Amino acid sequence: MPSATLLPWAWVPIVLAAALAQTARNAAQRSLVARAGTWGATLARFLYGLPFAALCVALLHALPATQGPVPPFHAGYFGWLMLGAFGQLAATAAMLVAMKQRNFVVGVAWSRTDALQVVLFAGLFLHEVPRWVVIAAIVLATAGVIMLSLPRKAAAAQAGGGGAGAAVLYGLASGAGFALSAVGYRGAALELPGVSPWLVGAWGVLWAQAVQTLALGGGLALRAPQALRAVLQEWRVSSVAGSAGALASLGWFTAFALTSAANVRALGLVEVLFSYLVSRRLMKESLAPAEHAGLVLMVVGLVALCVS
Repeated sequence: MPSATLLPWAWVPIVLAAALAQTARNAAQRSLVARAGTWGATLARFLYGLPFAALCVALLHALPATQGPVPPFHAGYFGWLMLGAFGQLAATAAMLVAMKQRNFVVGVAWSRTDALQVVLFAGLFLHEVPRWVVIAAIVLATAGVIMLSLPRKAAAAQAGGGGAGAAVLYGLASGAGFALSAVGYRGAALELPGVSPWLVGAWGVLWAQAVQTLALGGGLALRAPQALRAVLQEWRVSSVAGSAGALASLGWFTAFALTSAANVRALGLVEVLFSYLVSRRLMKESLAPAEHAGLVLMVVGLVALCVS
């Protein structure tokens, strides 16, 4: 089933489903951080996602609607895939450094510029230049996300204002890593024309998570073996994080086979909205005026993106 036979807007529900699955994955992953550390929790989603990714590949090859031969992988494909896989790890590392800064919330906010940075990198490396309406929608959605990510006045006062420059720098670096990761995965998908987007997605997840598991698992085995042991001991929670993460990644990779990296990353910002609403619901906090404005900007931007 080549991508041309799918409805032009099929990527929209796929991205929304991926964002929901990622919200669930993040919730499971957060519960692992205290026991395995941030890098250990990150490894859990790759390591325990591998069996689910392999199962998805097997099922898709068996289903009549998506069955087909193994895609013709080649050096160009793996080059783009490596950019995606290691860009994702580099982005995570930059985010961890940003979160160690005194004014870390500013860094987190600026990391949300990845959707805008995708427009730049996709234009440079993939020659994908979105229409001005799409760029305007991405700007609106990104502005809304940044407004949601910035701290309230009380939290900002408690955190202090020092170190904002370094936090911004690392936040932007994290956003750049995630943007390059999206471009890499989109580039890999474009190297397999005529292959079912579902197979492109499933194989992409399998290869990427295998590379990330080897790289991160090897690093932890050498530098933090206790984190690796914790991941293996907490296999129940890790399995939830891995399965939800594999489903989310399948959605992202499939969407990259259907539309531009800018479209996918921009609509993917809805995951921030899902997580934000869930956390606010759990804490039973009312929204500040700036947060209301951020939500409105974000929703308007995402709706405009889908309509365009």
